Amino acid sequence: MRQKNGFWSKIPNWVWVLISAACAVGLWLFASGKWPAVFASPAEVWEAFRLRAESGNIWVHTWASLSRVLTGFGLAFVVSIPVAFLMAWYDPFRHIIEPWIQFVRNIPPLAYVFLIIAGLGIGQTAKITVIFIAAFMIMVVTIYQGVKGVDVTLIKAARVLGAKQRDIFFKVTIPACTPFILVAARLGLSTSLTTLMASEIIGGDKGLGMMIQQASGYYQMDVVLLGILMLGIIGICFEKIVRFLERRLTGWQETIQQ
Repeated sequence: MRQKNGFWSKIPNWVWVLISAACAVGLWLFASGKWPAVFASPAEVWEAFRLRAESGNIWVHTWASLSRVLTGFGLAFVVSIPVAFLMAWYDPFRHIIEPWIQFVRNIPPLAYVFLIIAGLGIGQTAKITVIFIAAFMIMVVTIYQGVKGVDVTLIKAARVLGAKQRDIFFKVTIPACTPFILVAARLGLSTSLTTLMASEIIGGDKGLGMMIQQASGYYQMDVVLLGILMLGIIGICFEKIVRFLERRLTGWQETIQQ
């Protein structure tokens, strides 16, 4: 593979971040000038943030959404790991469960959110349940593929060396599946955020989704953009956390620098 020794490779990553941010702000200013009725300017969004930060309103909405995402994702993550391993190890279990997963996975969350809210109400439980279902579906499939893809040669070699089943599970299977588990976590967090909107716009009094819906009803586009930006910031923070864990837990893997 050709080594990157050119001019562009010598530019630090933080410089690229600044250039990208400057391009985003420039595009935002252009859009706000071209379509002012749709895109509020950065100054207007900042003013909306300042007013809501002083009153504490924005933090209430942010924490409500963040707690729902983390709770739904956390429950889905804990449940998806044993289910994925059982699907990979026991064919009868997989033949029964996999059709259910494939069926529900292809249904948009907005389609069954009404059914869940009708049964559980518009409270916290219903919103967390919707997020749990969506995140679980994507994570269990990803982790299952990782377990099925474990190199059989490694398992056979461990058995030849006298490893017990417990040692094979914790020292061979789990490390080999860790990259897939982290990919599943990344996809699950992203799915949780997108599903959050579907669960919050239906009902409730707190949350970024509800704030966006209420602001759009009054055509407060600065608040709408503020809510969208807050969701994007939360998503980037999740991404950084998962990448940090990937570097710490899968540093033994050989990677190709592109």
